[in-house]
Amino acid sequence: MEANIHRPTWKTLLAYAIIYLVWGTTFLAIRIGVREVPPFLLAGIRFLVAGGVLFGWMIARGERSPTLRQWASASLIAILIFALDYGPLFWAEQRVPSGIAAVMMATIPVFMALSEILFLKTQALTARLALALLVGIAGVAVLMSRSFNMGGAPIDRWGAAALIFASINWSIGSILTRKLPLPTSKTMSSGVQMLVGGVWLTLEAAALGEFRNFHPSTVSRGAWFSLLYLIVAGSIVGFTAYVWLIHHESPTKVGTYAYVNPVVAVLAGYFVGGESLSLRTILGMILILISVVVITMTRARKTASPCLEIEEDTPEIVGS
Repeated sequence: MEANIHRPTWKTLLAYAIIYLVWGTTFLAIRIGVREVPPFLLAGIRFLVAGGVLFGWMIARGERSPTLRQWASASLIAILIFALDYGPLFWAEQRVPSGIAAVMMATIPVFMALSEILFLKTQALTARLALALLVGIAGVAVLMSRSFNMGGAPIDRWGAAALIFASINWSIGSILTRKLPLPTSKTMSSGVQMLVGGVWLTLEAAALGEFRNFHPSTVSRGAWFSLLYLIVAGSIVGFTAYVWLIHHESPTKVGTYAYVNPVVAVLAGYFVGGESLSLRTILGMILILISVVVITMTRARKTASPCLEIEEDTPEIVGS
């Protein structure tokens, strides 16, 4: 890690602003895009282009192409992270406000912790961790329950189910990245995963008949801009800023994007997207974020490099 004396402060602040604000606002961009472009097709185009750019950039810089075994690993992870995570997320945003979608996706560390406790046996269930898990589950219950009278309608159950399904698959894919052979270059690894994920999503779109219902000439400039924003700002620029930060800043500090993004997404949805901001949304978000903070801090103390297992081993096409 380079000494701070050699790094201009403005670069660090700009990189943090990108992963905080850009990744936080990608949820609203998805919401705008899926109003006019079929969800799996929108996701497929995004990651085909972004993955192709990153992969081509690394090859042009002289990086070795992945081996067949690494391509196979990337394909398996791409099914979980893209076909079974981003696909359902894009689909759910047809039914769920963007801010709430971001809050629901913040439960990924909850499912990762549960996986490590129940299946991998690599995490002990302490009283602190159990309480954090219960708080996170309570936050989801607040968002979904029709029993609590806190203003704002509970989120669509099918949309909520899709988001939970997506979070579970992301957590499984994240754990597999620790076991499967992938390119050593983080940028190459993510570029390959994006590229293969884009292929899977496009195949899903074709299987669901989305091409038949898609007429590019009818899509508004706003929807095309949202797609461009997702590709350039969300995937390429955002990921580049993340990679730069992870090599210059503490992974614990960089990992704070996981707490900030849902808040940014909720505020962007409210002020820009015209989404409601009820007590239900605020309380659910607070409970989930408290759970995530406690879980990630507990995991951080378990390793020599705080949060490195979460941040470095996760397929970082983060920010939706």
